[in-house]
Amino acid sequence: MGQATARHILVDNETLCEELKTKILDGADFGDIAREHSTCPSGNRGGDLGSFGPGQMVKEFDAVAFSADLNEVQGPLKTQFGFHLLEVTSRTD
Repeated sequence: MGQATARHILVDNETLCEELKTKILDGADFGDIAREHSTCPSGNRGGDLGSFGPGQMVKEFDAVAFSADLNEVQGPLKTQFGFHLLEVTSRTD
C-alpha cells in the first residue's frame, strides 16, 4: 500500500481559499498561512498531516493526495469539512 505525506489548509469558504492560494503562489510560506488561517488542528503544525494511506482521508482528499504532482498547491478542494489547499510533499507507491 502506498503512503502520502501532505500538509493542508482548511477554511470555511472558497473565496478565502483562493486568496490564500494566491498568496502562497506569490511566495508566502504555506506553513505560516496554515498557522494563521487554517481551522484544522493541524494548522498549529503548519498544516502537516503526516503520512497516511489510501482510504484514511475523505474520498475527495484521497483522490488528490494520491494523484497530484508533488510540492504543488492543489485546490480549492471542497469536502464535507470545508475548502482545502493541499500540498503533497512525498508519496510512495
